[in-house]
Amino acid sequence: MFYQFITGPLLWLAFIVFFGGLIVRVVNYIRGLDWQLDRVAYRAHPGMALKGALSSIIHWLVPFGSVGWRFKPIYTFIFFVFHIGLVVTPLFLEGHAVLLKERWGINWPTISMGLADTLTIGVMAATVCIAIRRIALPEVRIVTTFYDYFLLLLTVAPFATGFLTVYQAHNPWAIQDFWLYAHILSGELLLMAIPFTKLFHVVGYFLSRGQLGVDFGVKRAIKAKGGFAW
Repeated sequence: MFYQFITGPLLWLAFIVFFGGLIVRVVNYIRGLDWQLDRVAYRAHPGMALKGALSSIIHWLVPFGSVGWRFKPIYTFIFFVFHIGLVVTPLFLEGHAVLLKERWGINWPTISMGLADTLTIGVMAATVCIAIRRIALPEVRIVTTFYDYFLLLLTVAPFATGFLTVYQAHNPWAIQDFWLYAHILSGELLLMAIPFTKLFHVVGYFLSRGQLGVDFGVKRAIKAKGGFAW
């Protein structure tokens, strides 16, 4: 009964909060744009703006695709291991695909369990490295609060509990279904937290990076033609 509830009504609630919250945040972000205040030509040169936005987004999505990534190669590697695992594992995990098939009849592509385990371990290892970095580097430690560590823990919790769910399935002394329930609930909590915390950057990245791309793309192009009449 409890399993049916957390994979049924509660899961629906998590999705509603997740998607509804993201839509509200995105709409508010776009409505808050002001070309005069931001000094960004959002509409005046759509071709230049789109080219600049896409270029900025793509360069920062590719490992070592930007100067910033190449400047810190070790952190870049950890960053991409962390984020690739965060995205690929939950989207294409076989267990999640089975749930989609059972609940809504959706056939979904999956990755192998070996790859899923590798990505999960990568996420957990990267989490430890990110936490150590926040503690070890003064320039990072000074802007880090308990809130940041909490979000880091919240993010990795579904992966750690999911890994333990698989591992404990072969342990006769394990508490029955404990880690499975912890995995599902932590995942749903993470989904509902994303629109209302710094984790919003899963979508906010594309907005802010696109905005910067528009700014630099248009201004650099117009500068060659004599600049803006500002």
